[in-house]
Amino acid sequence: MSLIYKKFVEEKLDNNGNLLNIKFNPPQNFNFAYDVLDVLGDKIPDKKAMVWVSIDHKHKSFTFKDMKIYSSKTANYFKSLGIVKGDKVMLILKRNYQFWFAVNALHKIGAVVVPATHLLTKKDLVYRFNSAGIKAVVCTNDDTILCSVEEALPESPTVKILSVTEGFRKNWSCFNEGVESAEDTFLRPDDCNTNDDIMIMYFTSGTTGYPKIVCHNYTYPLGHIVTAKYWQNVISDGLHLTIADTGWAKAVWGKLYGQWLCEACIFTFDYEKFNAAEILTLLQDYGVTTFCAPPTIYRFFIKEDLSKFNLKKLKYAVIAGEALNPEVYNQFYKHTGIKLMEGFGQTETTITVANLTGMEPKPGSMGKPNPQYHVDLIDAEGNSTNAGEVGEIVIQTDYLPCGFFMGYYEDKEKTDSVWNGGVYHTGDTAWKDEDGYYWYVGRTDDLIKSSGYRIGPFEIESVIMEHPSVLECAVTGVPDEIRGYAVKATILLAKGYSPSEELKKEIQDFVKHLTAPYKYPRVVEFVDELPKTISGKIRRVEIREKH
Repeated sequence: MSLIYKKFVEEKLDNNGNLLNIKFNPPQNFNFAYDVLDVLGDKIPDKKAMVWVSIDHKHKSFTFKDMKIYSSKTANYFKSLGIVKGDKVMLILKRNYQFWFAVNALHKIGAVVVPATHLLTKKDLVYRFNSAGIKAVVCTNDDTILCSVEEALPESPTVKILSVTEGFRKNWSCFNEGVESAEDTFLRPDDCNTNDDIMIMYFTSGTTGYPKIVCHNYTYPLGHIVTAKYWQNVISDGLHLTIADTGWAKAVWGKLYGQWLCEACIFTFDYEKFNAAEILTLLQDYGVTTFCAPPTIYRFFIKEDLSKFNLKKLKYAVIAGEALNPEVYNQFYKHTGIKLMEGFGQTETTITVANLTGMEPKPGSMGKPNPQYHVDLIDAEGNSTNAGEVGEIVIQTDYLPCGFFMGYYEDKEKTDSVWNGGVYHTGDTAWKDEDGYYWYVGRTDDLIKSSGYRIGPFEIESVIMEHPSVLECAVTGVPDEIRGYAVKATILLAKGYSPSEELKKEIQDFVKHLTAPYKYPRVVEFVDELPKTISGKIRRVEIREKH
């Protein structure tokens, strides 16, 4: 039986099954909740759609029929609260299973999904509520975030509806009670949505300033067919885990759209604090077959004794979020025999450059452009670069596939600053080799200009990461009277190592022997933690601003 995603695309494959091209054919007024989830609920009602594990390791399983019913019940509950088509609804639900009910319920109503992380403070929330015009907030039962929401309300006049997953709280409706008592059918409205309506809005990480609001339309889920099928390599009888909080776009990259379009079951662990051994045990005990996580997770994995865990059912693993250090790739492969398949993309896109299925990865390379996009590397004058030359990763927008963003919400100036002249500027730089593989260099504003050289921080970070004492590091430029800027390494040490002048010199010499001498860090600082965004990305800008 053909998988449901094949209804919406035309794929061109080579003789080995590798993706050469893909064309999207969304029906008019496509809606993931009706045209995918509900169809699967009828077609394969008893097939597992999600295995959910709570923080105390209790688990629930939901079939596609369950998801169809609960999304309809949730839509009826939301409708009873006064949520209607076009309303902006913020979901702060950690990894609670209610997130999946709510997202699809809002799709069924035609309301706009606005996911957010539970780590937001009052100030963060006020900015988000007002800039997005949030009408309703659906929140996990967590006193810290609930109080932050309540503190933000006096400065947030658009917020009218509050719902908490469980328990009683003044002025808040109880989500679980409301859903359970609601009708289990929800008829598709004639005017639910068009393909060009805003379906989901994401706030970016805000590495350099206030977060931007990325808008995606109703065809966005289809763009993740390549993400799931040809990058994560999910299979219909497998179990896929992506490590991601539902407040970030990575969650729908790996925990919803593409996976269900491939009729695969997703695994979700609703943990509070990351513990490498705990995640590895779950991979083992539940037989996870495909896995996706950022480099930081794998860095912690390789510091564990991986021989203690039976990962034989794990067949495929991918990595994204930040560039992959070759040392992480090599150590994970040594212990598991699995080659990490790196990918690159942004909140504004789906997977853009990747080691897709069938490719032989080169450790440290992002892979090749996804055929879904017209990707190029250009220099400062807008000319395509040659092999070996650093350029900015851009997407030619003469053709806009499903998955590409609509623009930044009510901010034409910011949209035009990155999307102009028929080109979308990612702000990330890379170079490609003779085989067409892309190699990440850094953000355009992270490049270090020292003694006439243009130095990408990631290259040096990758070398430093090979030193056994280093758990994480960030490379930035610091003002230098002679060189303009000198290379600085800010380092978080692994367990068992302590800061010292001897270790500093050892790391500097280590780098000198493995890369060009002008790239070694003349300044080394050991820290207890690296500044990061609430999505976990290192804030090099904050390190730079200290000098």
